[in-house]
This record gives sequence, structure tokens and C-alpha cells, in this order.
Amino acid sequence: KLLTSQSIIVVVGYGMAVSKAQFDVAKLVAVLRKEGKKVRFCIHPVAGRMPGQLNVLLADAGVPYDIVDEMDEINDDFASTDLCLVIGANDTINSAALDDPESPIAGMPVCRVWEAHHVVIMKRGMASGYAGVENPVFFNQNTSMYFGDAGANTFKLLEGVLAGVRE
Repeated sequence: KLLTSQSIIVVVGYGMAVSKAQFDVAKLVAVLRKEGKKVRFCIHPVAGRMPGQLNVLLADAGVPYDIVDEMDEINDDFASTDLCLVIGANDTINSAALDDPESPIAGMPVCRVWEAHHVVIMKRGMASGYAGVENPVFFNQNTSMYFGDAGANTFKLLEGVLAGVRE
């Protein structure tokens, strides 16, 4: 799906930081951009363990600043996005924050990834995030789950994209 999508938003979370996947994420995005894809990042204000953590990791990996957007700057663009790739995020993409007034995270601003045409979520498993709230996005028809370590899976995606580019 990465090579057939024209517009891609990458949402990163603490799982990317833990797996140290930011360098392979940067390489993957560079290859996709070289292939003419419009690739941007959506950063939730409290993603990671401290504000700004993921911005620093992406900058350290060489991701250009001009493709890293804050959630409020890019949230309206998900609906016109072909593919959203979520790497290690959970609570910050949980639709229960908007859809379930009884949810412990009700009212929390979230990245509206479910509005993209297709969503690929990289996680170790189906467990809830830090808030302990099940994420309905995992069960949406337009969502595919890609289980495993974010670092290893990002490397596999990078290899697959590179192989597809060479063909």
C-alpha cells in the first residue's frame, strides 16, 4: 500500500521511541518522497513520555522539519489521505476520546487517523495504551494491524519498499 498511495501521514508514538525506529522511519520516508509520494508526520502534543520527545527523535534521524506537523495543523487532512501509518501510538489515536462520552479519555484531543482511506497500525499486540482504554480504531474496516516490534517492522517495510522501487 505504501507504493500505491500518493498521500501518506505517519503518526509516531512512544513505541517508535522504545524500538529506536526513527532512523529507519526517516529512510523509509526519504525513499517514498523520492518516489513522488506526499509524506508528512502528525505529532500529538503529548506523544511519547515528554512533550517534544518525538520531534527531537525525528530531527536527530534527519527528517526535514517542514514535513513534521503538529496534530492541530494536520488533523483535517486525514480525510483526504490515502494511507496513515501509525508507528507505536495508541491513546493519541483513540477514537473513543471523541465518540464515547463515558470513556476515561473523553474530550482528549486525538489524531483522527481513522479518517484516512486506509490505516496501518504497528503495535506489539492489541493491548490498550497507557490510559488503559481499548482502541476502537483497531477494529475498523479500513485498519490493518501489523504486529511486532516497531523497529523490526519498520525495517521490513523499508526493505519491501526498496524492493518495490527496484522492480
